[in-house]
Parts: sequence; C-alpha cells; structure tokens
Amino acid sequence: MSAAALQERPATRSHRSASAGASGSDALSTRNFDLLSRYIYDYSGIKMPVTKKTMLEGRLRRRLRVTDMTSLDQYCDYLFKHDGIETEAIHLIDAVTTNKTDFFREPKHFDHLSTDALPDLVSKGHRHLRFWSSACSIGAEPYTLAMVLEDFIQAKSGLDYSILATDLSTDVLQTARRGVFPTAMLDPVDGDRRRRYVMEPVDRHRGEVRIHPALRSKVGFSRLNLMDSAYSIGEPMHVIFCRNVLIYFDKPTQHKVLSRLCARLAKDGYLYVGHSETITGFDLPVKQVANTVFQKI
Repeated sequence: MSAAALQERPATRSHRSASAGASGSDALSTRNFDLLSRYIYDYSGIKMPVTKKTMLEGRLRRRLRVTDMTSLDQYCDYLFKHDGIETEAIHLIDAVTTNKTDFFREPKHFDHLSTDALPDLVSKGHRHLRFWSSACSIGAEPYTLAMVLEDFIQAKSGLDYSILATDLSTDVLQTARRGVFPTAMLDPVDGDRRRRYVMEPVDRHRGEVRIHPALRSKVGFSRLNLMDSAYSIGEPMHVIFCRNVLIYFDKPTQHKVLSRLCARLAKDGYLYVGHSETITGFDLPVKQVANTVFQKI
C-alpha cells in the first residue's frame, strides 16, 4: 500500500490543542492502527491485535511529548505520509516492545546450565565457551549468565567464556550497558554472589546497585532484530538463550526465528526457550534434553 495514497483523517475536535493531544484525549483511527500494526509485524514479528489498541495508544503518546506533535493521527501522518518512518522506526519499536525481565528468571534453566550443559560442553573439549542472550532486555539475563559462568570456571583452569547480548530496543540496551539496577531487582541473587558481583552504593538510600565492572566486561551488547534474514554474530554459539520472546510471534515467524537460531548454534550446543514456549511441530536439528532445553544434533 502506498502511504501517500492515504487520506488524512480530520480532527475529531476542532479546538484540539497540543496539551489535549499529549494528555491522551485522542485515539488512533482504525486505518492508522491497521497501518501501525502491519508495520510493527513486518519489522519486528510482533503481533499487534486490536485488543492491544489501547496499550499501543498509551505507549505512543509518550512519543508525542518527544516529537511535539498534537495527536496520534498527526504522528501517523508523519510516519506514513511524510516518510518519517525512516527516522522514527527505532523509537516506534522501542515504544511498543515489552521488556519484562528478572535476575535468575526461570531458575531451573540456570540449574541445568550448571549441572548438565556446562560439564557436557567442557567434556567435549571446549575451552572458550560462547553464549548468546538473544533478547536480553535491560541485561538481567546476560548478567545472570555471567554470574553462573564465573562460579563454574573458578575451580577449572584454562576455561574462559564470552557473552553476546542483543535486543531490538536501543533503550533497553543503553540501560543494560550501564549495569545499574534498582536494589530490589537483585533480590533473587544470593548473598555470596551478591558480594562478589554486585557493587553496593555508599549511600544505601539511593536504591540502586551496579554490576561489578569485571562482570560487565564479559558481556558485549549489540542491537539485533530477530526478524533479520541472517544473524551476523561471528562464530557459532555453544549456548543460546531465546526466552519469552517467541510468544509474541505467530507460528510461521517462530519457525523462521528458531531455524536461524539453530543455524548459529554449535554442534552439541544448547538452546533455551521460555517455560511458556514450545517448539513442538517444527522441523529443527535439535533434541529435547530437559524442559524447554534443546541440544543440537
């Protein structure tokens, strides 16, 4: 569809002001919602059904304040009539993506990593282990991985590791690189790990802690769109975490993403998906070795 062919929707209130638009008195037209949902799906694979219309409106009103636009329909005119999508795409996707994350989220995965996957990989002669957190959000998952790996290699000489952490959202990557989190967010980290890997502020009233620089140095952050036709991430990975992102994709998109992930997985490498996700019915070169844990064959 040609964006230039769309007709502008007239304002529903002739006296609408900038403050009224920013306060959320307007709503997306059906046509503009359809345009946005189609673009978001094509760009990111994220389905945006009509049940999420109110959520989308709320998220995009934040962009109105930044762009000094008076209504959501004016914002859509900018995107689709005036080629604003070229410069606004990243901000649009940042606005609509959900970034729920916790340290040691779904802890059984990290238990399996420590007791099964890591010993197996080492027994096969791997000395430098490569990990990929493919939907890392604000960094809790890759930093959790780093803590587990540091614990594992301490008693084993000659082992090293690196972690690649990627996400579609530039906003969350900026937060992840800083490694500063609300103090309560580190509650799942046990006392011994917390003493070794987390820096407490001198002023405890600040309510923030920071991941230790030595641990942060083991994680490299980069923007990557799982909808890309290929993932340029260097050598194959021994372990890939892709958790709680597949649920936002339809079945055909899930299959494409999983196939690309498996292509970047080393022989005998491990793929971890979220506990609410499944790969049943997909033709993939993996076998299940634990609940939502798969090994390449």
